[in-house]
Amino acid sequence: MLDILTTALPELAQVEEIDIGVIEQFLSELPDKALRLGIRVVFAVLVFFVGSRFIKIIRKMVKKSLLRGNAEQGVVQFLDSFIKAGLYVVLVLAIASGFGVDAASVIALLGSAGVAIGLAIQGSLANLAGGVLILLLKPFKVGDYIKEDTNGNEGTVEEIQLFYTRLVTPGNKIIVLPNGNLANSSLTNVTFAPDRRLDIQVGISYHADIKKAKEVILKLLEEDPFTIKEKDLLVYVDELADSAVILGIRCWFLNDDYWQGKWRITENIKYVLDENGIGIPFPQMDVHLDGNKACEGDTDGSGMLTKDS
Repeated sequence: MLDILTTALPELAQVEEIDIGVIEQFLSELPDKALRLGIRVVFAVLVFFVGSRFIKIIRKMVKKSLLRGNAEQGVVQFLDSFIKAGLYVVLVLAIASGFGVDAASVIALLGSAGVAIGLAIQGSLANLAGGVLILLLKPFKVGDYIKEDTNGNEGTVEEIQLFYTRLVTPGNKIIVLPNGNLANSSLTNVTFAPDRRLDIQVGISYHADIKKAKEVILKLLEEDPFTIKEKDLLVYVDELADSAVILGIRCWFLNDDYWQGKWRITENIKYVLDENGIGIPFPQMDVHLDGNKACEGDTDGSGMLTKDS
């Protein structure tokens, strides 16, 4: 036993000396390694900063070129998003290669894992494909007012991005819709044409003169400075309802004048009908009491309900 210990002690001492030597060597090289790593980090930050500025310059040049070529705003926004994403990927790969990462190996790895990545980002890929379809088929463009029929979202198209489309509502709220949903669902483009038809319904009394009502409303439409006179201005009997004759009023405005025209015409119709003594009926109820039966609280048997004092 003593012989075994005597033989093992020198070996243990040698192992300890080796371990201590490795630690001492690591500690002695640590400042140099930290310095080199720090230099690489600073260099990577500088490269990212310069690369970001360079990407912005390229994007501005592409935008100016597209705008000089009279490209639609939606095409400009979509291509700008695509170029930005692609150039930043190249920049990140370039910085990673400075830390010893082989870009070719990363691309090969991504290619081999393509199926898994495709399943993970299939929603984003669908949105990307939807954005391409929107630009090709042009169901709407930047500046159009659209209504998305599935969920009832509506607003003015502000941006068509790589994956999403941004709408601004009349209340100045932002709605972000995935391009895939817009490409695969029905929607209404309200402002696709330069002009828009206004339809209003108003009820008049059965005792009123229908011809006179039609004449004064038609005169109002003809005198309004913003109605399009080249298109039909119509006033017609649309329905014989329970308590009113429903008149339909139809005229046309340019898109920019539509809402102001709607509010102005609706208000002025009330004014001209009042000026010409044409009544607009409102819901009312006639209550008839049987005079031969006394009601609770009736004091004189006249059928009139009186309140006990």
